[in-house]
This record gives sequence, structure tokens and C-alpha cells, in this order.
Amino acid sequence: LLEELISLTRGDTTFERVSYLYAKSYYGIKDYVLGGYYLENFVRTFPTSRYAEECAFLSAMCQYRESAEYELDQESTTNAIDQFQLFLARYPATGLQDSCNALIDQLRAKLEKKEHANAMLYLKTRNYEAAGLALREFLKHWPNSAYREEAMFSQLEADHDLAKNSVESKRSVRAQAGIRSFDTFADAFPQSERMKEAQQMRQELIELQERLTKNPNP
Repeated sequence: LLEELISLTRGDTTFERVSYLYAKSYYGIKDYVLGGYYLENFVRTFPTSRYAEECAFLSAMCQYRESAEYELDQESTTNAIDQFQLFLARYPATGLQDSCNALIDQLRAKLEKKEHANAMLYLKTRNYEAAGLALREFLKHWPNSAYREEAMFSQLEADHDLAKNSVESKRSVRAQAGIRSFDTFADAFPQSERMKEAQQMRQELIELQERLTKNPNP
């Protein structure tokens, strides 16, 4: 019925209302792909409409509803964050500000979890150099992460294992990098339950450096 009315009311005073109901109906039946398209199109077509704010919010919600589990592609998650931020910039006085910020926090937490899981996967597959780089980027990107302690310990673990499994010419430099990772971890989490493990890895790196110093060309 709404599809027929869209054609019949085009150019009429009721076209705006019909377009609003048509766009919102897709959200109502949980077709978030078409819903997002038509809701965003409504905002572009009727930017001053009394329904524009609601449609802009629901358009962002369509991306939110399409956001996949953290293991999967996160394009919709990123798009949803962008749309909520655009909504807040477009409607600074909106009563939905707290809701938008809470939803943005949820979406960012999913991106954070995915990035951490990706970094940890390198460690699990023993790709220590890639793990070290990924963990450093993670800590730089998410300095206040709930995974910070685990990520910093894993950074030390990656550096430790990389140094022990490197060719002789690179062991000393990589051992030193591992010791620095320990110092960073110990400064940040001096009471960590994993401190004993961390200290053991540091000791092994120190011993590795000492052996290399005594016998630089084995």
C-alpha cells in the first residue's frame, strides 16, 4: 500500500508523510539494509522535516542492527559509529545524546575486542614478530583498554619468544626489546598475578644477552 501511495502522492502535500512511513516500515519489519537506505534518503530529501531527526537516528540504528559479532567483518560497526557521530553533530540539542553515546561505546568495545583478538591470533600461531607489532598498535590505539594488562604481558611474551627463536645476529637487539617490554609491564602492573611469569621471561632474556656477550660468534 505504501509503495502505491509513494507513486500516487509524489508532488502532493502528503508525500512527505507517506515517505516517512514507507522508510520507517522497513525498520519495523527488520529489513535494516533497505531501512537504512530509505531513512537516510528521507533525511536528504526532507532535511527540515519534523521527522528528519527520528529518521536520521533510525538510519544509524540500522547500521547498529547490522553490526556483526566481533569475529566477523566490522564495516557496519564502523559505519554505525560514523552515523551516530554525524547525527550528534547534526542535532546537537537532541534528547538522544546519551543513547547515542552509549551505543557508540558498545560499538567501539566490539572493535577493541576484535583488534585484540587479531593481535592474539598472531601469538597463538607463533608469528611472534607480527604479534609484537599488532600488540603495540593495539596498545597505542586503545591506551585505556580493559585488555591492557593482558596485551602488555602478551607483548612481553611475543618479544621473549621472538628473541629466543631469532637468528643469532638479531637475538641481542630483540632480547633488549623484550626487557623493555618487561619494564613497561612491571611499571604499569606491579601487582599483576602474572608478575612471576614476567620476571622469569626477563631473567631468560638477560641470560640470553649474557651468553651472547661472552660468545658473540658461536
